Amino acid sequence: MLTEVAEKLAPGVEELVPGRLFVLRSLCPLDGRMSSYPANARGFTAVNCYLLVEPGAALMLDTGFTAHAKGIIAQLASVLRPDTRLSVYPLRLNEFMSVCNVEVIADNFDVEQCYSGNPDAALWVDFGGRSDQAGALARPMKTTLVARVQTLQVGDGDARPVDAFQAPIRLIGTRWLYDRATRTLFTSDSFTQEWSDEAEGPWNVARAADLRGPDHLRSFLLNTRYWWLEGGETESLRRKLRDVFDRHEITTIAPGYGRVLRGRDVVQRQFEMMDEVLAGLARGVAPSRYIDRDEIR
Repeated sequence: MLTEVAEKLAPGVEELVPGRLFVLRSLCPLDGRMSSYPANARGFTAVNCYLLVEPGAALMLDTGFTAHAKGIIAQLASVLRPDTRLSVYPLRLNEFMSVCNVEVIADNFDVEQCYSGNPDAALWVDFGGRSDQAGALARPMKTTLVARVQTLQVGDGDARPVDAFQAPIRLIGTRWLYDRATRTLFTSDSFTQEWSDEAEGPWNVARAADLRGPDHLRSFLLNTRYWWLEGGETESLRRKLRDVFDRHEITTIAPGYGRVLRGRDVVQRQFEMMDEVLAGLARGVAPSRYIDRDEIR
């Protein structure tokens, strides 16, 4: 089975762990229009969906933008067998990047369930929304409610536990997941500050020395949705991040955008930099002030 999968992967698919973990990448140019990146960022980023695979079943994390739907369907088809039961988990239920393609994926694959913190995922992901005729209704879809902290299973039995919990740093409702089998932490819109000058990548960081430094990370946070960190109460955020790092043996950080961070040394350095930046942004250390969207820091 694993050999068959590896021989027919569609463009944009990378097998991070043979037969068990895949990233589905869709590229976006950085030209000032993508709000997930600073207005002055230039180059390319990847919009990442992840696929955790077990015999007969798979779990997809996020579903990508509508503009990438055709490519994502081809990517999924190159990994999944026709009889694979697919579960979908949008890590941010109110973000386009997470929910846009739930419907088209369900049209093409056997979607068994959608994980959600809300009781009717079909409405939250606008399931059926592509039909704009008067009176159109969202199609029924099984919703599996998830708590703030919960262990899920990929496939039958308890062979592939995945721990889901609230993101330590977030602006909206966001989940992080930890896959014990591959020691991978899925961090949604955190740790997304690594992009590439060229569309060809590279799309992985395998050496700590290749990470952009804390100054870049600080600037990235303050010029995107985390502008509010400056002068804020960051000590509790630092404690929560340390707890995530201490509780899990993480060898890969898999963000929703940008490069995948691979290797224990890379992971440790990334957490150290985030802790350093948060300490420097703390109330009493950094001023708290109104920030204009066009101000680059």
